[in-house]
Amino acid sequence: MYTSLDWINELVSLETVQLNDLIDKLTLGGFEVEETLEIEINKQKKTILDISATANRADSLSIKGIAKEVTALLNTESLNSSYTQEALNYQEQIKEILISSNSSLNYSTFVGITIENLTNFSIPKWLTEKLICSEIEPSKTLLDFQTYILLETGYPFEFYDLDKLKKNIKTEKFELTLKPATENVTFVASNDVTYNLNSDILVVEANNYPLSIAGIVSNNEICYTSETKSLLIEASIFNSKKIRQQSRIIGLRTDRSARYEKGLNNSSFIEALIRLISLLKISNPELVCKIHTTSQVQQPKLSKINLKYETIIEILGPIQNDLNTEPTQLQPIQITNYLDRLNFIFSFNEENLTWLVEVPISRVDDIEREIDLIEEIGRLHGFNNFITDLPNIYNIGKEDFSYQVRKKLTSCFLNEGFNELMQYSLVNETASNNIQLINPLITDYSTLRTSLLPKLINIVGENLKQSNYILEGFEYGHVFLGDINSNYIEKEVVSGIFGGLKSKRQWNEPAIILSWFEAKGKIEELFKKLNITVYWKNSTLEKYENILHPYRTAELYLSDESSLGVFGQIHPVAAKKNNISTELFLFEFNFETLKNEFKQKKLALYQPYSLYPKITKDLSFIVDQKIPFKEIKTTILKHGTEYLTHLELLDEYQGSSIPKHKTSLCIQLTFQSTEKTLVTKEIDNILDNLYTVLKTQYNINIRI
Repeated sequence: MYTSLDWINELVSLETVQLNDLIDKLTLGGFEVEETLEIEINKQKKTILDISATANRADSLSIKGIAKEVTALLNTESLNSSYTQEALNYQEQIKEILISSNSSLNYSTFVGITIENLTNFSIPKWLTEKLICSEIEPSKTLLDFQTYILLETGYPFEFYDLDKLKKNIKTEKFELTLKPATENVTFVASNDVTYNLNSDILVVEANNYPLSIAGIVSNNEICYTSETKSLLIEASIFNSKKIRQQSRIIGLRTDRSARYEKGLNNSSFIEALIRLISLLKISNPELVCKIHTTSQVQQPKLSKINLKYETIIEILGPIQNDLNTEPTQLQPIQITNYLDRLNFIFSFNEENLTWLVEVPISRVDDIEREIDLIEEIGRLHGFNNFITDLPNIYNIGKEDFSYQVRKKLTSCFLNEGFNELMQYSLVNETASNNIQLINPLITDYSTLRTSLLPKLINIVGENLKQSNYILEGFEYGHVFLGDINSNYIEKEVVSGIFGGLKSKRQWNEPAIILSWFEAKGKIEELFKKLNITVYWKNSTLEKYENILHPYRTAELYLSDESSLGVFGQIHPVAAKKNNISTELFLFEFNFETLKNEFKQKKLALYQPYSLYPKITKDLSFIVDQKIPFKEIKTTILKHGTEYLTHLELLDEYQGSSIPKHKTSLCIQLTFQSTEKTLVTKEIDNILDNLYTVLKTQYNINIRI
């Protein structure tokens, strides 16, 4: 908010205060001065301050509000206004009528004033100068009076052309009401935009004729002009939540609605209204002013807060001394002085050093607890005058076990070239098993996700759509499941997507895309690094039936037969839907199960390193596709004797040279002894035995 230093000086004595000291005090007091400007008006230099207030201090969004803060922060004298409020004959009448009780929750005060005999629209020179100093271009109309009152007092008053109103309602007498709009009625606003209203929007009406959308914008048909001779002034305070709601509904935010949204109270309401009428009388001494409508909701009793001296000292700590002596504490007399400067009403108990503080109506929105009062005391004393005293750390924190597991797992993924991803827990899905939110913020995020995999597929699809490469990534996140008893279960999972990128397996071979077996091998290698033994089982879970390939999906289990998660190839339909033309592989593991398996890890057992050479042999054979490789592997390890130390699948091939429903496997076997050097004859005997066993059990055909 731009304001002239001279304007503040009219309300507060700043003769002995340097500009830099004022800026420092305001900034440390929570009112940051963004910049200072020097402008020239009528050959006089003016200093302009751009002051910003915190969101909870709506009471300071005016010159008078800033002046009160300056008075408290500088402990200086508050001056009487340069103008004289005339003792208008309706002043006491307004105050008397505004005690009636009303149960409405949409407003706290509503006053209608009629003004007649407006013959002169000349704007005082001093008023024009103040508008210019506030970065506002004067319009030389009644709008200048509206704007000035808003700047000076913070209250937004609305003007209507009274003659136009009477012409539209075709009567001299009318009754002002505040009520919900009729469904699907149109309203042409003063900005020449037509709005469709509904019952969630409040309108001010005169004999059922709409004057304005309450607190936001007036009717285009009754706007005042330079020809206006009579006015209806609406002076009101609306519920900030209601104004914010209907402003969002119609998609319009004005200067007036912005003030209501921040919250207004009626602490200076009557004073501001009389000030407005006084300004109008300056240029129109013969104007006739009458009260038309008054209403006010009964104000709640002001709250009282118990403030303890020991709590103040505990929170704020010791203060600096000017004489470089030992630090001391704030004294009760200083605290009492600060409460006085803030215009708080209080009583002090000297025995137990406590204050019972009554919060004034102008501060009810931001002073609610004892800590708020302590903050005010700190502001006035200056937070820079307290000694920084960091607390001693007695217990050094340790890494949470979940964090340790996550860090280890993340390291493995990053070493494989994966990227860590992050998504919203809310999605837009309509499956029957999804958990729907009752009141979603927007419809695109109205459902809790049951899996991370659909969004991971969408991410890859969007990347390809933007002509980028396939993204290999992983994500930690929470999924939400419901059972038949309407109980909700929240689980943390780690999911990922990879594949589709060409890479070389051997330096002398062309780059190829990852196959299903190689992708499975990557997952096996991951668990090998984590020292976790997993078991694979062909499975098609209902939850993943539209995500994973029906014949290339496996469920992973631990040694205690507890389910760890799922791994598989992307479903062709899901791939086509996201314009993915290559084979991708996905996994989703239960993080809690994974973490518990880490906890149960036993002490590692070591065996001596063999000093004798290894011998490697390849087994190549054709076998039925339906026979799981896991079963073949178990058989080979069982009959390979104690010399067989390692088994690795080198190649899996299906093509025109291979019979239908068959597959060719090439397995590399590594033999080694810890006691002697193995000879070729021994290994050949073992291989002959293996071929015999495999031929008997699986009817293999040996390839040479």
